[in-house]
Amino acid sequence: MATRDIGQAGEAAAREHLERAGLVTLAANVGYRFGELDLVMREGRSLVFVEVRLRRNTRFGGGLASVTATKRRRIALAANAFLAANPQFSQWPCRFDVVALTEAGPAPQIEWIQAAFTLDDTG
Repeated sequence: MATRDIGQAGEAAAREHLERAGLVTLAANVGYRFGELDLVMREGRSLVFVEVRLRRNTRFGGGLASVTATKRRRIALAANAFLAANPQFSQWPCRFDVVALTEAGPAPQIEWIQAAFTLDDTG
């Protein structure tokens, strides 16, 4: 399976997992020149920006460890652009989650880290 296909399958698994938990998908793969939002979801009246990370193993750290300060800044910039383009959400509380998937046989292990980072962590 090509890397892009693996990534799409991981994002689909993450989306399904979060939707089973009650979140509603608003957008997926929203790209800007400075960053991308894997998933934008709604949980009640909160907007959730979700970064999906897929790893074959945890030898070099799990998915959360791969969300570096640079990556967090890019996600924050993309989130601000999304909010500017969708002013109906501008007053909603927001959070940044990470869904870390680790390949483990036919089904990946899924770890959902809510409020994985804040805007204070992007500086």
